[in-house]
Amino acid sequence: MESESPVETKKSKSKTPKKAKESILKQKSPAEFFAENKNIAGFDNPGKCLYTTVREFVENALDSAESISELPMIEITIEEIVKSKFNSMIGLVDRERIDEALYDDYETAKAREKRLAKEAKAQEIQAKNAALGKKVKEHAVSKGAKSRGEASFYRVTCKDNGRGMPHDDIPNMFGRVLSGTKYGLKQTRGKFGLGAKMALIWSKMSTGLPIDISSSMRGQNYISFCRLDIDIHRNVPHIHLHEKRDNKDKWHGAEIQVVIEGNWTTYRSKILHYMRQMAVITPYSQFLFKFVSDTPDKNVTIKFARRTDVMPPVPVETKHHPSSVDILLIKRLIAETSKQNLLQFLQHEFVNIGKPLADRLIGEMGPEFSPKMAVKSLTDQQIVRIHQLFRQAKFDDPSGDCLSPAGEYNLRLGIIKELHPDMVATYSGSAQVFEGHPFIVEAGVSVGGKDVKQGLNIFRFANRIPLLFEQGGDVVTRTALKRISWNNYKINQTQDKIGVFVSIVSTKIPFKGTGKEYIGDDISEIATAVKSAIQQCCIQLKSKIVKKMQAREQQERKRNLSKYIPDATNAVYDVLKEMAKSNSSKKKRYEEGDADILRKVSDHLITKETLTEKLTQHVEKVDYEMALEYATQTGVREEPREDIYLQSLDGKGNFSDFHSPIFVFRLFL
Repeated sequence: MESESPVETKKSKSKTPKKAKESILKQKSPAEFFAENKNIAGFDNPGKCLYTTVREFVENALDSAESISELPMIEITIEEIVKSKFNSMIGLVDRERIDEALYDDYETAKAREKRLAKEAKAQEIQAKNAALGKKVKEHAVSKGAKSRGEASFYRVTCKDNGRGMPHDDIPNMFGRVLSGTKYGLKQTRGKFGLGAKMALIWSKMSTGLPIDISSSMRGQNYISFCRLDIDIHRNVPHIHLHEKRDNKDKWHGAEIQVVIEGNWTTYRSKILHYMRQMAVITPYSQFLFKFVSDTPDKNVTIKFARRTDVMPPVPVETKHHPSSVDILLIKRLIAETSKQNLLQFLQHEFVNIGKPLADRLIGEMGPEFSPKMAVKSLTDQQIVRIHQLFRQAKFDDPSGDCLSPAGEYNLRLGIIKELHPDMVATYSGSAQVFEGHPFIVEAGVSVGGKDVKQGLNIFRFANRIPLLFEQGGDVVTRTALKRISWNNYKINQTQDKIGVFVSIVSTKIPFKGTGKEYIGDDISEIATAVKSAIQQCCIQLKSKIVKKMQAREQQERKRNLSKYIPDATNAVYDVLKEMAKSNSSKKKRYEEGDADILRKVSDHLITKETLTEKLTQHVEKVDYEMALEYATQTGVREEPREDIYLQSLDGKGNFSDFHSPIFVFRLFL
């Protein structure tokens, strides 16, 4: 028995119950999610981060100014911060390297010798080619070994004259992801609703420095100043300083300043291209862009001047169309509604459902539904039934009154201001619908211009912001390249400098891709509207091009006829002189009319100059008759007259604007 006791002890230990494992489930805050997936919001790499930060700041500034009908004045400054200055900002002391081989940019003696030999050989070949008179290519200067860890830092500042922000709301507006004022159903510039919050997250990730916000609203005698960063894991603002300061200049608006890692060299052209396109689509705005560096040659200052003071209306928040909602959205609307019964809920929470239609819908839902039933008491099965009926029933399309397109006038002005084309045509379509969402397509096509490449130059806008990336899959690009027969409109697709501008506004832009950088080609309603808008512009241009061709041909005909006038004059005058001699010597008799002309030649009343003048007049007359006959045969008519409408008076100003696609006439009362 004693020999078995150790075995029993061992078994008893093995049967001891193990301690239960703690739950391994973890949660992520919205800020943490976007920090780990920053490419979704356009923060793919340091260069793209700098570009996206500028874009977010500019678009927020435009929204802020437009919301109070203030003509936007926006200053954007990018200041390059060298490593030593950045280290002093964060209190870090520069130290000399001790172990050179530890660093990524370390170059061994053998590698350096090999690099220098390669450079010497390239210079020798270059010298031989130069001696033989061959074209010499500039040899790229070797940068030595790469430096993976060498970062560039920039202070990005944006100042506007917009609405400003309430003092107490500033921390949450910048330090709490997925909280803001742009989550209703309306046309908005943003893509994710993150705004400057993502720039703050990137600042925390790349530099660890907080963001500075100064803001003041109209009529406030103080400026709110807030310095904060964000607690990524808790998704709450971490406030360093929040105070009120004197507003002596009565300024209103916001000024945001953030220090981030970036790359100006690789994204310089993208940022400037973005600013130029923004000036095209918002010619009523004034932009001042500056890049400041310790190296004077790198400094850039560009002012995009305001061209007009006519602003589009502010987009209006609207209700959901029945055909655009899903089950989850219906549940949310039920939870948030203030209406008590089902009839009131259908009438007031959706567009295009009046009382008669609501009664018919409730009758179609089934016997368990009634107009007076409490909307909060609907079961999941009943909500599914409502959703199914919404998908099957026929509703009137939503109107486009809630949308705010740039307008033909502004689009035309922007194109002319930035591109200086030889000719331009614009078109604004009527509101159309896809999946229950209204949308409007505006287009412009220009020919010629300054800083425009040969071939198609495509400019895409969604809710009045430029789209610069992933152009190949976009509906505008595919339509312009594959669905428009440019030759039919007297436009050479490869030789002419063609600018194609398409702006789409909607309560829901059907972006594709994680970064929401392009609009897909799979929605037939949008593809058809884009093609039609571009074609309408091309039809206008064809009329102008044909007239220009006629004028050119007319000038050519006139030139060809006019160059023979001196020879014809000399020949005719010599003949007339000989005839005049015969007439005066009475060797040959002429009829009275001819004799009278010959006497004038003898008396020098008809000279070479007289004949030249008469022949020139004849060429002008024949040229006009030929041009008229050509125009009649080719069916060229006058361009259709543009409608002009009178803007409704709101009592605020003492003037009225007469609008047309190509001008605005302001009448002061």
